[in-house]
Amino acid sequence: MEGFFWMAALLALALHSPLDEGHASLCLAKNLNIGFCPGCGLGTSVSWLFRGHLSQSFLSHPLGIPAVVILIHRIWTIFKSPKATHTKN
Repeated sequence: MEGFFWMAALLALALHSPLDEGHASLCLAKNLNIGFCPGCGLGTSVSWLFRGHLSQSFLSHPLGIPAVVILIHRIWTIFKSPKATHTKN
């Protein structure tokens, strides 16, 4: 299930427009008007990356590109590992 979750999350970010600012935010810091949030801009960065705008992606959040690489590696390792078989003794 984890692999499908990460694939769906990357697909949602790939289809999301990075210019869309009129959506509701899931960020607790933003909703509470705290100001600084280390994760804000990460989704926008990934959206820019899937559109091929590397510089805009990096400007939105410097960890967007490494996050995608890490998630793709995680998805790969989940689906390439052999399934554990459970046997009853």
